[in-house]
Amino acid sequence: MLRGQQHRIRFTDSVEAGAFIFPLSGTAFLLVDPQDPQHQESVLVERLSKFAQVHRNCFVLLHAPFNGPKEMDTFSLIQHRFFGGNLQILPVRRTVDILKGMLTIAKATSKPHVDNIRDRMSLARAHIIENSPVWEMLRDMM
Repeated sequence: MLRGQQHRIRFTDSVEAGAFIFPLSGTAFLLVDPQDPQHQESVLVERLSKFAQVHRNCFVLLHAPFNGPKEMDTFSLIQHRFFGGNLQILPVRRTVDILKGMLTIAKATSKPHVDNIRDRMSLARAHIIENSPVWEMLRDMM
């Protein structure tokens, strides 16, 4: 679906099976299905640790169409294990959610878009400082 929309992505099984990498933004995604029998807790944590070590900007797409106890336990395990690290977790339910989340994050972290956001934030900051009554009062006091 992503290639059909002409997005530049790489698939890699050398680092981790099921990984999607957007080279323009340097963002990597890994799709994980907690209902998959091969995703036992120890194997899943090891797999995610390896993925987080290799990729600086990485996201786990936790595919959970149901909110059953196994999905919630898996989600909780991943949150507790990788809290404060570079691995971000996105719970998703449908294929549309997966695509939308990946494209939004990849677009927001791509170089031209990040520069544009940074420029807009600088302009907004300058505008706030110039028109702020607090800054005027501070200038008058000096």
